[in-house]
Amino acid sequence: MAMLRPTYNDLMDVANKGIGEDETPVVKSRYSIVIAAAKRARQLVDGAPALVKEEDHEKPLSVAVEELYEGQVKILGEGRADA
Repeated sequence: MAMLRPTYNDLMDVANKGIGEDETPVVKSRYSIVIAAAKRARQLVDGAPALVKEEDHEKPLSVAVEELYEGQVKILGEGRADA
């Protein structure tokens, strides 16, 4: 079985980058990553411009995961309104 890159842990690390030890992580589970990627993929399907270079025939979900991994899309914690 091939390993997927980036991994869920890689994506969680990027999403929680800059969070202090005494602060609550923005992303606490794989589920949060999956939901964020799915929402961003839906935005791409609906016509939002990609924030990373798209390869030929790349699927919206792949683009969304790459955007998350590169930090182009931020996941906001519950109750947060900043980007």
